[in-house]
Amino acid sequence: MSTTYIKRTQKDYTLNFKLQLVQEIERGELSLSEAKLKYGIQGDSTIRKWLQKYGNFDWENKTHRPMGKTPEQKLLEQEAQIRLLEKQIKQLQAEKHFAEQKAVIFDMMINIAEKECKIDIRKNIETAQSKSIQNKKKNL
Repeated sequence: MSTTYIKRTQKDYTLNFKLQLVQEIERGELSLSEAKLKYGIQGDSTIRKWLQKYGNFDWENKTHRPMGKTPEQKLLEQEAQIRLLEKQIKQLQAEKHFAEQKAVIFDMMINIAEKECKIDIRKNIETAQSKSIQNKKKNL
């Protein structure tokens, strides 16, 4: 059985992958050597470069810093937000369509019930109570 060795290049790693790996290391879920083994990363400095570029550690001052997001990170977050909003719009449109159909069906049911039972189900504007209220207002 021969095992073919496939050399991976930097182009194989997406920004999402790099950010995920950096987060796993910073949360203490993986060490550098464990990450190399888990993901098949050959270079010793590859992960360190990612930590310096995308991590929350200030390598010059050797302190943690709230790191600003890179333009790539901001773009990815915005794209994800757009996809989420588009999904929510589609869901709301479907719910609106369902509610409109439901209202039409209920209206039809009321029409049938009024016709079959020969009673007024819908509230009439000119009911006896409203007439007596109008008369009282006129007398004042």
